Amino acid sequence: MALNRDFVGRSYPPSAPYEVSRVKIREFAAAIGDNNPLYRDREAAQAAGYPDVIAPPTFPIVFGLQSGGEALVDPDLGLNFAMVVHGEQRFEFIRPVHAGDELVTTATITDIRSAGRNEMLTLRSEVTTVAGEPVCVTYNTIVERGGAA
Repeated sequence: MALNRDFVGRSYPPSAPYEVSRVKIREFAAAIGDNNPLYRDREAAQAAGYPDVIAPPTFPIVFGLQSGGEALVDPDLGLNFAMVVHGEQRFEFIRPVHAGDELVTTATITDIRSAGRNEMLTLRSEVTTVAGEPVCVTYNTIVERGGAA
């Protein structure tokens, strides 16, 4: 069954704040196998001009779906999670994420389209500090296999 196109343009309330910690950054860097000292050593990060350790560029995936996640489970959308695969993820940074940030995410469904027998849904999420400072924008495309058939 095709996804409900009425969801295109829907925005969702900001997520609860996510507090970025050195430990979470270090764990994420270890999980992706990146030994960059800027992700692990506060003094190295400060010497490079950052207030604290910075996160690898893909770190926002950890909290990025907190806002739009409710859309994906809305039965009126018609998404069959048993058939979902991750299609694409990209990030546009205004500045790096660093330890000590308290971040909120606001998501909008920007596109739903058919590609062959598949349905594709794109979520655009704006990541800001709790004070409203822009940090990055994420784009997450998921694919529902066979949904357009």
